[in-house]
Amino acid sequence: MLAKVKKSEEKIKNLSDNELKHLTVEFKDRYQSGESLDSLLPDAFAAIVEADERVLGKRPYDVQILAGAALHKGYLAEMNTGEGKTLAATMPLYLNALTGKSCMLVTTNDYLASRDGEEMGEVYSFMGLTCSYPDGNDSNTNKRTDDERKIFYSADIIYTTNGTLGFDYLFDNLVKNKSDRFLCDFNYVIIDEADSVLLDAAIMPLVISGVPRVQSNLYNLCDFFVTTLVEDIDYIEEDKAVWLTPKGVKFAESFFGIPNFYGKEYFEINRHVTLALRAHKLLENKKDYVISPDGEVELFDGATGRLMHGVKLRGGQHQAIEAKEKVEISQEYRTVASVTFQNLFMLFDKMAGMSGTLMDAKDELFEVYHKRVVKIPTNKPMIRKDHKDKYFRNARDQFHTAANDVIELHKTGQPVLVVLNSVTDTDLFSRLMIQYNIPHNVLNASNAFWEAQIIAGAGQLNAVTVATTMAGRGTDIKLGEGVKELGGLAVIGVGRMENRRSERQARGRAGRQGDPGFSQYYVSLEDDIVGAEDDEKLEKYIDGKRWISRSRIRRIVNQSQRLNNEMAEMNRKRSVQYDQVLQRQRDLIYATRKNLLDGASVEEEKIVEIAKENISDFVNHFDCIQSNNKHGRRRGRKKDSDKNTNTQQYTSMLNRYILDNISYKLDAGLSKSDMQSAATVSDYLMLRVYQGLSRQRERIGDEEAYEQFVREATLKAVDDGWVELIDYLEQLKYAVAGRASAQRNVMFEYQNEAFESFLDTEKAVKCNIIRNILLSDVKIGKDGRLQVIYP
Repeated sequence: MLAKVKKSEEKIKNLSDNELKHLTVEFKDRYQSGESLDSLLPDAFAAIVEADERVLGKRPYDVQILAGAALHKGYLAEMNTGEGKTLAATMPLYLNALTGKSCMLVTTNDYLASRDGEEMGEVYSFMGLTCSYPDGNDSNTNKRTDDERKIFYSADIIYTTNGTLGFDYLFDNLVKNKSDRFLCDFNYVIIDEADSVLLDAAIMPLVISGVPRVQSNLYNLCDFFVTTLVEDIDYIEEDKAVWLTPKGVKFAESFFGIPNFYGKEYFEINRHVTLALRAHKLLENKKDYVISPDGEVELFDGATGRLMHGVKLRGGQHQAIEAKEKVEISQEYRTVASVTFQNLFMLFDKMAGMSGTLMDAKDELFEVYHKRVVKIPTNKPMIRKDHKDKYFRNARDQFHTAANDVIELHKTGQPVLVVLNSVTDTDLFSRLMIQYNIPHNVLNASNAFWEAQIIAGAGQLNAVTVATTMAGRGTDIKLGEGVKELGGLAVIGVGRMENRRSERQARGRAGRQGDPGFSQYYVSLEDDIVGAEDDEKLEKYIDGKRWISRSRIRRIVNQSQRLNNEMAEMNRKRSVQYDQVLQRQRDLIYATRKNLLDGASVEEEKIVEIAKENISDFVNHFDCIQSNNKHGRRRGRKKDSDKNTNTQQYTSMLNRYILDNISYKLDAGLSKSDMQSAATVSDYLMLRVYQGLSRQRERIGDEEAYEQFVREATLKAVDDGWVELIDYLEQLKYAVAGRASAQRNVMFEYQNEAFESFLDTEKAVKCNIIRNILLSDVKIGKDGRLQVIYP
């Protein structure tokens, strides 16, 4: 393949700019004539390679061309930091855009999408293609109008973020009119920092909130209740999960004065206790979130080291944290739409990705996404030295040794990048640097605004940079003058990270493009990742009361990392399993919405069929009550006055059903004898349905407008039912989590209740379709548009 591209390069290198640009038209014609993209690849890649050099002054390396081919084939490509992933992506994006369908590059933040889209957009424009990208401002991206979104997604090549794309997908499936839809078809996507997006960010589904709930008063009460619990007696914390023991359940029943903690009628108490337990035992301040100066809980993105402004945990978990931190409890909103990144990217016809640390997760990526990982060789030999880790009993020795080594390196002028796990750790290490009068920059979630400048300057003489995780930073650390002679960039890692991928991301900041450099990790028994171990057992080693070998420290810490990685993988898979329950339902609902928006008619026969089904459910229930009362009369020989009372009860039930579902007007109704026959009751109610349909058709007076009204009435019923379902299921996830103490299979419980809820929702939707059609106040306004007031 590489040889063919080189051969094509020879043919086109002498073309004029206009002739080179015209090749795009020729390639599109060849594709329309039946030639495959694989056949076009050598010529198309050669053309974009030439365009890269003419426009940007950058000619892709041979390894970048190989990476481009792997991305075109739909592989996940591992490319070392500094190997030019952005430039490599131009080739497959250009090639796949020749089909006339939009292609996307998705990355982790607006800054990267804006920077890469603006720079590479010049190349695509030179070749006659359009390119869209954000302006780098998160708030502006979120405030786009639907018309602006239509323009954005109409480009040949689109640079965006995983979060923006996910929310736009959900919003596009909430529009009420076909003309409001803005999203393009999901054709081809390349995911930058693919492991960060597909794995680290995949644990938290994207959620759109709607109308506020009635604010619960249980958060503070359940928060207090949780503070009274004793570990291993009232609750168990294990493998990043927490649940009440049988004794804890009995204590909860006594505390709240309820007979059955897991009873459906006490669902909200169960849920709030579970949320409070998770807030206190699994979520930590300055690790999972921070408290802003304004007293707001802001989530911390461990994958990118940034704060996620405006993002809240769903299902009431955010409010439970606020109760724990004694800050003002924010309003809880209903969930109206949600999707995981796993299921979002599986919607694309072809998906590829690139990152520097994919091989470590190749098995999970294949299992979840059915994608193979290929390793792309470096352009120049890697000469960075990765020294063996240094192990310590406690954090004090660990931090001070690392600080002393940084000071010694700084004396030589060699730049140092210190990578830590949390905001708290970066603050602590920064204080040590201040104590020793070492000038330095700090990059963490609190000051990510200066990220690009801090990272870009980290390779200069005498630079000391203290940072949290380095994934998704998007800026190469280029060595300043004279730094190579000093040994290049030194990467100092303090603390075992959650997984090897994060550590390799940090190490990879040194040694780009054959540069010298080295990495060294400092690890101790007090690292956050070891916190899940038996604290009492380790305390004697940490305090120095008992001797422990370096090899044993290594085994304990590394085993903790392996267990943490396994738990994270299990949680991601559980997230997929939860969302898979919704995925088939989501596909069905969104397909139904699309058909209705595209003008699919709801046939009169279908409306009648739904009405008959609704009436049948009512009459069966109605008949069941009558049968029970008749049975009671036979046994108890009821008086005539009792019979009259029952007749009045049946009449009231029948009238109530008519007023709630068919018509706001009552007629003479049925005789006493007619009400004893289920068939007669059914026929009577169906007559009222036919009369109602005729009345609405006559009121509108136009058949086309009537059909539009029926479509909109149906769409509203579908949307209302869907919102109720997914909002309930978001809460159910947390409620069932506490059932582990009852020796129940949590996923089975969730799937079973989700299925039952879907059946209930299906019935509710059918009922509301008929209500919306028959009971709505509908007319055509002066502007010729339908005006509907729904019941």
